[in-house]
Amino acid sequence: MRIATWNVNSVRSRIDRVMGVLERHDLDVLMLQETKCRDDQFPAMPVQAAGYELAHVGYNQWNGVAVISRVGIEDVQVGFEDMPTYGGPAVSEARALGVTCGGVRVWSLYVPNGREVGHEHYDYKLDWLERLRVDAAKWLADDPQDQIALAGDWNIAPTDADVWDTEFFEGRTHVTPPERAAFQGIVDAGYADVVRPYTSEPRTFTYWDYTQLRFPKKQGMRIDFALCSPALAARVTGASIDREERKGKGASDHAPVLVDLD
Repeated sequence: MRIATWNVNSVRSRIDRVMGVLERHDLDVLMLQETKCRDDQFPAMPVQAAGYELAHVGYNQWNGVAVISRVGIEDVQVGFEDMPTYGGPAVSEARALGVTCGGVRVWSLYVPNGREVGHEHYDYKLDWLERLRVDAAKWLADDPQDQIALAGDWNIAPTDADVWDTEFFEGRTHVTPPERAAFQGIVDAGYADVVRPYTSEPRTFTYWDYTQLRFPKKQGMRIDFALCSPALAARVTGASIDREERKGKGASDHAPVLVDLD
């Protein structure tokens, strides 16, 4: 079984690339983030014609998460328990979607960006991650053998090695101690980064900004992860980052992250 996560940065603009990734990597499950469309706007026809099922939650042109599966879609859950709201008036954003696919509970997650340190969105991000940690820990406490993947765009670079230049990011979001501690809290709750052991080379990133020729200069960040429960992590036989998908006209600014299960 092969699963993957990818911040597609507008599925309507990149549905051909989505179909290419599904076919090229022979994926069983693909989790998407930042689909940027309502449910009725998702280009579902090519996905379904290729034999996949789809679950999606999107309310407008922002955020949006999806799960595409050819091994079944069951027990769809929009948002985790007590997921924070944001804005005025406060609303629940389309940032988390839980689906059971082939016996694996996958969560497509689009963690809030945080914008800048001290901004109310930064506080929202930390609250969001803490609520996720509490729920994720409860899932394992209820059943330590649950096979769970928390995958998506975390908008956090957990270590200095996950950014191209630590001085450039000093004082900015994604690298602050509270954000890194929030990420580590989920790891400490029992979820392992199953991709890093297979992609440990220096300057291995999953995101490159569109500006300043960041991609050809290899000036990126590693912010897309698959954190797996012990029972699922034990099944992992390999992982990779499809850097080639970041190339060419019309590419997303993120690369797909793939995980192989026995």
